[in-house]
Amino acid sequence: MIYHTIRVGFLKEVTEEQKQEVALKFHQMGNEIKSVNFYGVGKDIGGEFEMGAIFALNNIEDYKDYMHNPIHRQMDSLGLPLVKNMISQDLTDDPDPQIKNKIEEIHAKRFENDKELSLLVKGLSSYKGSGIPK
Repeated sequence: MIYHTIRVGFLKEVTEEQKQEVALKFHQMGNEIKSVNFYGVGKDIGGEFEMGAIFALNNIEDYKDYMHNPIHRQMDSLGLPLVKNMISQDLTDDPDPQIKNKIEEIHAKRFENDKELSLLVKGLSSYKGSGIPK
């Protein structure tokens, strides 16, 4: 299982309505992306972040499907312009010794093949995680 977590802190000027739109898009991702086993969305308690989401994926193939799903890309276009700080992390119990490299490769190819997405992420004040554009 791979547990993909996202934590975001919004720009000061972002409205509660815009934040709600982001939450609804996270829910759409969890409900409509078939590779998601289960998910959760909610307030991020403690620290500099306001909202978080977790998506559980059975294996690296499901992870790749999730990352490349058009609904995920819609979320990037909706949410990233509203975000100041973000962390995207992965926890896994997958015994494959290459799992870290495989996850990083999925992110690298995603950014390499989508320059607009890469620019959106590079435009954040702070971004940390398992997939950082070069």
